Amino acid sequence: MSLMIDGDRSNPGKVIMSSPPKIDPLSMLQPGRTIRGASAILLPMSDQTTIDWDAWEAHLIRTVEAGLTPAVNMDTGYINLLGVPLEDEILQRTQSILGGKPFIAGAFVRDEPGAPFNGAHYASRMEAIARAGGLPIVFQSFGLTTGTSDEILSRYEQLARGCDRFLGFELTTDLARFGKVYDLDTFRGLLKIRQCVGAKHSSFHRLPEFERLVIRNHERPDFILYTGNDLAIDMVMYGSDYLLGLSTFAPDLFALRDRYWAESDARFFELNDQLQYLGAFAFRHPGAAYKHTAAQFLKLRGWARTDLTYPGSPTRPASDLPVLEEIAKSMGLEILTPAHSAPAGGMA
Repeated sequence: MSLMIDGDRSNPGKVIMSSPPKIDPLSMLQPGRTIRGASAILLPMSDQTTIDWDAWEAHLIRTVEAGLTPAVNMDTGYINLLGVPLEDEILQRTQSILGGKPFIAGAFVRDEPGAPFNGAHYASRMEAIARAGGLPIVFQSFGLTTGTSDEILSRYEQLARGCDRFLGFELTTDLARFGKVYDLDTFRGLLKIRQCVGAKHSSFHRLPEFERLVIRNHERPDFILYTGNDLAIDMVMYGSDYLLGLSTFAPDLFALRDRYWAESDARFFELNDQLQYLGAFAFRHPGAAYKHTAAQFLKLRGWARTDLTYPGSPTRPASDLPVLEEIAKSMGLEILTPAHSAPAGGMA
């Protein structure tokens, strides 16, 4: 249940509880719908401290060529570890490579519990993204999400006054300790901010995403709801679009899956099942280590020279590699760097 503070105007001091919307998932199915896919771009490493820019550029290009919108400076790209100079370099490289094609980029503020809202830094990052031709997605921070629903929404409204378009983001604390899943009234408030054209929902639970879809469909149908649930990638069947870290493993197969759905092709289901198996394995606890799983998978495919992660990011054991190779082969992928051919982290 969520709070509606001004629901009873005859008694201003009374707090009214607003009920969640009724959910009927079967009635929400949308066969034949064109899915909007966005894919976070992994930042490959050539050694423990050096970014492999050639591999990153190739992955950015193949994501676009697959028909997905790339998203840079996201969690998958280690946004919480980069720092502003590197964020700016990635924006400049993205702008140069894409030549005006659309992309999404994270606006991130580093803070700690109890920190005040740093609107100036958010505004600076959003301006830099827009200047590079990207669509900002506002990462949460302790300063942004502290306080009441009205206080949180007032901060988003402040950011909206300085830009034309942006995306919101709800993130589970399983992936980031500064994350927060808002109550439904706060979500409704985001829908009322004209410049907020969509939001990524990453609670990693279906019910709150179903609730948001019902509210979106009723109150603002043009609002884009991107699922960030790598454990339920079939939410696209019910009206969500997606912005996933999992799709960086195989943008080609995600694009094929999406095409199957648009064409009402039954092959959608088996491919979706295989991709979901990969997602369940990659995003097991600790969830943040999926980035190492992505690096391992890209190395197996010959898309990365090493499976190293950015310094400070959690890792997976080398014993994962045979499992990933088996999953890749089950989806018909060519393995260019077999798990037994090079040590974990080594050059292919």
